[in-house]
Amino acid sequence: MDHLAISDYGFLADCRSGALVGRDGSVDWWCPERVDGAAVFGRLLDPGAGHWRLAPVGSGRPGHRVERAYRPDTLVLRTVHHTPDGSVAVTDALAAEPGARAHQLGVNSPAVLLRRVEGLSGRVRMVSDFAPRPDHGLLTPYLHDQPGGSVLAVAGATKLELRSDALTLRGGQDRAHTEFEVCAGDAVGFTAAYAPTYGPPPARLDPASTLADTVAAWESYRETHLYEGRYRDLVRHSAVVLTGLTYARSGAIAAALTTSLPEELGGDRNYDYRYAWLRDFSMTLRALWVAACPTEASRLFTWAARSIGRVGPAPVPVLFGLEGERDISEHESAYLRGYADSRPVRFGNDAWRQRQLDVPGEMLAAVWRLLHLLGDPLDDELVEMVLGLTEEVARDWHLPDRGMWETRDADRHYVSSKVLCWVAMDKAVALAPRLGERADPRRWSAIRDEIRATVLREGWNERVGAFTGAFGSSQLDASALYLPVVGFLPASDPRMRATIEVVERELGTGGGLVRRWESDPAGFLLCSFWLVECLVLVGERERAERLFVKAAGYANDVGLFSEQVDLHTGAQLGNTPQALSHVGLINAAWRLTDPTTD
Repeated sequence: MDHLAISDYGFLADCRSGALVGRDGSVDWWCPERVDGAAVFGRLLDPGAGHWRLAPVGSGRPGHRVERAYRPDTLVLRTVHHTPDGSVAVTDALAAEPGARAHQLGVNSPAVLLRRVEGLSGRVRMVSDFAPRPDHGLLTPYLHDQPGGSVLAVAGATKLELRSDALTLRGGQDRAHTEFEVCAGDAVGFTAAYAPTYGPPPARLDPASTLADTVAAWESYRETHLYEGRYRDLVRHSAVVLTGLTYARSGAIAAALTTSLPEELGGDRNYDYRYAWLRDFSMTLRALWVAACPTEASRLFTWAARSIGRVGPAPVPVLFGLEGERDISEHESAYLRGYADSRPVRFGNDAWRQRQLDVPGEMLAAVWRLLHLLGDPLDDELVEMVLGLTEEVARDWHLPDRGMWETRDADRHYVSSKVLCWVAMDKAVALAPRLGERADPRRWSAIRDEIRATVLREGWNERVGAFTGAFGSSQLDASALYLPVVGFLPASDPRMRATIEVVERELGTGGGLVRRWESDPAGFLLCSFWLVECLVLVGERERAERLFVKAAGYANDVGLFSEQVDLHTGAQLGNTPQALSHVGLINAAWRLTDPTTD
């Protein structure tokens, strides 16, 4: 097998970009400009697309054992390699700007990858194999030896400088390969610093002091965030992961760090998740409020409002780039093999072109939540956004769309989409006193009630005994679990309770996983956490607790969730780390803490 399991990767972040480092010591994914930029290390998607391996020589042989963990409340990862010759620790991080603290983290990140080797016992021979391949593996750089013993790699729009605080480095034809020994007490630091080719030079930072400063930056950030509910350690770690997926310059949260990790090995449902989705907005805002602080929630909301701009005749897209870019047209790579030969590899995401009726509901629920919790007045632009989104729903709610799972076949009348239209009109009515003379709560109330009656009539399938995925369909869909979460029906309603029971019986696995639909090849972690919330809401706390523990157990050894889990092997599938999986955990933990408070 020429690829690591998805769960073998740890996540590094500087709130500008992110990297994945494997248990074998190889950094196989790093897009240094920003999360949705071009990779300089892309072996995750093709063996020849670049990597930087720092590990004991011959690691993987008998007698080699790996332990790893994050420094508490940080994304600074410490990996200990135990070998027959001794033990070494490698600490990896993406550098914070020197002196940055708390909410300054990521605003001016220097784009420097830090790696520090410490000898713990014995004498261990190490290898550093630095093989960048910029532009997602399309380019092989020239390597230039520099005064002072560093190596400068240049190709296309990318410069990378590899430096060490203890070694003289030399470049070869296509890589900088170095072997060295460390004994107990020795320390060798490395930095790989990125800069655009036609800009200022890469930053030069001391590995040891910058690593200590980066730890301090993360710790100061988490000190401003308090959570005292159930499953505190799990929630706090998930909040750290969400912070790592945040693009600090705008406040947007990427859905995941990666593109094209498959939902099924060898399959073609491989999409680019390095953007920010509005559909997830209300549940993400709720998680930030629970586990983080109002600052992140407010910044995320400001980003969304600016990204949407003035609402026009075209539907608001379901996703945007991290700085609010609207056109993120999709293309397929003609040269990357894909993770585990799962093609195609996609860059961009054409879901932005789809009609997604649930977007206004997520946004208006978020507006209502912020006003309810913070009490801030609505400024003129926010009033315009709320009015525009409300009228979009009033105009379009009766149309079919592509649904929550962003199907790429035909538009349908998806139940969850119609329910989010109801949410939009319900929140618009509640917000009407703040919206001025153009508010029309009487008309909006009538539309809200019409939507509700339509869902109850067309979404319920008497033969199945549940709300199904789309009007007139007999196919179950786990998105029905979202109905009580957003307040459309109480979980105790006989139809809703029946739906919860049918979904758990027919789409659940008994092992803590819930599929989205019957033919879904994997469990979708967010759906498992929705089921936890539903069980709490119907008073089944013990069952909810058991399910929560099982679902949380699908995190990898350093607490990271991907999007999905293989039903047979328990292996992680899909893009990673997946924001919605961590959002689901936070919200479910809070529901278990306080069932009465959203």
